[in-house]
This record gives sequence, structure tokens and C-alpha cells, in this order.
Amino acid sequence: MQVLFTKFRTPNKNIHLQKFLNMKKLFVTLLVMASVTALHAQPPNVSADKGAIFGEKTTEESAITFEQLSNELAAKKDGAKKINVKLKAVVTEVCTKEGCWIKIKGTKGNVMVKMKDHKFLVPLVLNEKEIIIEGIAEEKVTSVEMLKHYAEDANKSKAEIDAIKEPKKEIVIIAKGILVL
Repeated sequence: MQVLFTKFRTPNKNIHLQKFLNMKKLFVTLLVMASVTALHAQPPNVSADKGAIFGEKTTEESAITFEQLSNELAAKKDGAKKINVKLKAVVTEVCTKEGCWIKIKGTKGNVMVKMKDHKFLVPLVLNEKEIIIEGIAEEKVTSVEMLKHYAEDANKSKAEIDAIKEPKKEIVIIAKGILVL
């Protein structure tokens, strides 16, 4: 009787084992697909109409110009060139990979604006829009490696990327929130 029972149960165990292995394969496949999707992140496909907010809520009140920001940073001692700012600016470029940074028009060229901790992204249609940025501005040196990374994100040519040979002293803004005007 014991032998009959064992022979009778063996196929059921194999069926359960097979179901378990199939579920495991399915789970691994879904995990890989989710990872690939996450790795191919893109900027959000949303509008950037007047009043749109990205990140933390901010207003136009007390916003300064880039020239005023430059003057405030210049007045600070070396090593303490970091201030909270609400800045009115025009977007000149948006990261085409994820929307994780923008460049704005400064007094001596474009200025890098990064999204704080990548907590929010901006759409490509933000390009050429007037905005208010609330965040922290600081004067710092950006490494060659980071400059090349930003150039890759902006789909620059290999020649343009290879031409980057020196670090760049610049004003960088870490945005907490952006308001479209």
C-alpha cells in the first residue's frame, strides 16, 4: 500500500515543482523587463504650460535675475559661495535622456540646473520657456568627467565630447522646484 501511495503522489510533486519553477521564471523575466524599462528612462511626456510646477511648489514672489545672483555670489568669501535662491530665467537646454537637468541663460553663457536628488524630472518641452527656479546656487568646479557626461546626455557629437579637456568653474543650481511662467 505504501508503494502505491508513493507512486501515486510522485507525479503531483513533479507538477507542483514544475509550477513553482515556471512561476520563478516568470518572476525573473518580469524583474528583468522592469529593470530594462527603468534603465531606459525618458523625460516625462507632460505639458509645460504656464503655471505648471515640477518638484516642490514655488511662486514668482521675490525672484531675482541671474545678474543679481552673480553679484550676490561674488560678494561672498571663497568657500562660502552657496545661497538659497529664487531665480527667474529662460531654459536653453533640457537633458534628453531623462529630463534630470536643464541649462538656463546666464550672463556669460548657459548655467547648469540639476534636480535635487533626482526627485523630479522635467519634460523636453520646457526648452525656451521662462521659469522660476527655487533652490540652492553655488559656485563650484565641475570635473571633466561630469562635463563629458552632460555632453553625452545632450546628444553632443563624439568630437565635441572629446574636446572637453579641462574642468569648468561655474555657477550650479540645485533646484527644489520649478514654476513655468
